[in-house]
Amino acid sequence: MMKTLHKIGSILALFIGAMSVFAGSKVLLGIDLKNYNVLNWLVIYNVFLGILSIAVSYLIWKSNLQAKKAIVFILLAHTTIALYLYFFNETVAMESIKAMGFRVSIWILIFLLTIKMNSNHKKQTT
Repeated sequence: MMKTLHKIGSILALFIGAMSVFAGSKVLLGIDLKNYNVLNWLVIYNVFLGILSIAVSYLIWKSNLQAKKAIVFILLAHTTIALYLYFFNETVAMESIKAMGFRVSIWILIFLLTIKMNSNHKKQTT
């Protein structure tokens, strides 16, 4: 069971990371022109965190102890940006808020899978 949860979390992190890098890179390169206001700093942030997410997916897959810290970092970063966009930025497109909400949801799921995985590991070793 633990290995399955582990792999699900890793695949989710890889998926969300690759999706962010792919979509963000297309916007930054001018391949994908949006018909709404694009915040360049947000696109750059998403690409950077996408790359980090891909690296974290590897850490999760390998059961690296640093994976949990990285998951918490990414979840807190996305949550902070989502709150900023929702409450303080009047120029942001609704699509950006929805996309950030999706990212936060996926990382909450990854976090919960990691918590479950770690508690299973502790039970097996004690």
